[in-house]
Amino acid sequence: MGNVLLLAEHRQGALRDITFEMMAIAPKLAEDMGGEVTALLIGSGMDDMAKKLSEYGVKVQVIDDPGFENFNAEKYQKVLSVLIDEMKPAVLMTGQTAQGVDFMPALAVEKKLPLVAEAIGLEYVDGTLKATRQMYSGKVSATVAFKPAETYLVTIREGAVEAPEPAAAGSVEKIDSPFKEDITYRKFVEYIEAEVGDVDITQSEILVAVGRGLKEDKNMTLIEELAQGIKADVAGSRAATDAGWIPHDRQVGTSGKTVKPKLYLAMGISGAFQHVAGMKGAKTVVAINKDPEAPIFTVADYAIVDDMFKVIPALQEKIKELKG
Repeated sequence: MGNVLLLAEHRQGALRDITFEMMAIAPKLAEDMGGEVTALLIGSGMDDMAKKLSEYGVKVQVIDDPGFENFNAEKYQKVLSVLIDEMKPAVLMTGQTAQGVDFMPALAVEKKLPLVAEAIGLEYVDGTLKATRQMYSGKVSATVAFKPAETYLVTIREGAVEAPEPAAAGSVEKIDSPFKEDITYRKFVEYIEAEVGDVDITQSEILVAVGRGLKEDKNMTLIEELAQGIKADVAGSRAATDAGWIPHDRQVGTSGKTVKPKLYLAMGISGAFQHVAGMKGAKTVVAINKDPEAPIFTVADYAIVDDMFKVIPALQEKIKELKG
């Protein structure tokens, strides 16, 4: 049976988005492989999270142990090493996150199993598991085939797919931890939250993003007025942050943040692959650029080939008209 074992990720008492995003991939993959999905939760005080996860119609197995109150890559690796032998999943997947990359490569080496990192899609075709991943910072998408193995390991890129809505009732089962020992050479010390500016653009529903086409700082007033009119937050490309027009914590791209708003307005952004990699999860993209060959148009749902300084005032007038 081609069962899929999905390792749920949580932090500070809440499931992380990547857990739900993997739910868009795992069920279809398990169906194609003739198996089912089991979501594994490791931690302490997991009841609420387990119930929420079971609402996606999967079997949830919970290791609820005070020894796993805080994440420890060594402990996770030891637990998963045993569970791979016991459960024999066809696929073990987790997020391409700070946690996932901390133990999955070591687990692959220990178990001598193939690993594909940072996949954005998985498919099972004619008896072969294939993964889609981006290379050269998103400039090229490649489909790679796993070498034959009893278990395949894969990490999924955050924001690569849209998380589905809860579908059906699943089940929850508590299991004992196969690893009871304490690890003294690696311990959790404290959790330090990364500093966030006055706006966390990763949570914004509407973003107005600016690029090199803004030309100079004084033109930010026009962008801010537009954003205020549609209750949006302001973000930008690497060029905009380097120029000092917006803070670095509002940069979108491979060297910035990955965003997935409902609406993304790209103003004067050429669309280099580094930037596109950070915003391609947006549901609707509107791009304004006077260069008809700008790469941003390849990912835009709506494209306006014109000078942004002519288009934005027209947009503002239309917004005022719609508001009455």
